Amino acid sequence: MTARREDCLGWDDYFMGTAFLAAQRSKDPSTQVGACIVNEDKRIVGVGYNGMPNGCSDDKMPWAGEEEAVNILDKKKFYVCHAELNAVLNKNSADLKGCTIYVGLFPCNECAKVIIQSGITEVVFYSDKYHGEEEFQASRKMLKMAGVNVRQHRPVNSTMVIDFSAVDRNV
Repeated sequence: MTARREDCLGWDDYFMGTAFLAAQRSKDPSTQVGACIVNEDKRIVGVGYNGMPNGCSDDKMPWAGEEEAVNILDKKKFYVCHAELNAVLNKNSADLKGCTIYVGLFPCNECAKVIIQSGITEVVFYSDKYHGEEEFQASRKMLKMAGVNVRQHRPVNSTMVIDFSAVDRNV
């Protein structure tokens, strides 16, 4: 009898990896974020990444950050839909009650509202680089008050490689 493979991805690495893969679809030149929503049966029920709303051309909308924008209306923050919002809107499930969302960056206050309202009960994030900013402090306050579990993911390995040619090799 052949033994099963022991080096497969764990669930948290798999779902966070899916969020990171989704982030690769983002056209944002400075920040690419992805999100993956998983139900209690460990099935993916929603995926999203940060980008412009449907019908708003990525080539015609502004991508400037806070420091780069000359005019206030040139700031991307007024237009971009965050990964968490897109994952909730892209859901393939009747509802998201009891689900977990995996996301590359800790959610902002606007995304925290969407997470809470959708019924998601756990947030697993990778980076907390904006921890001290007010919108993220507000996010923490709301998530805690709503009873949403929050935890930081530390991957087993620091890199994950997708090798398309692996499927053609004889093992």
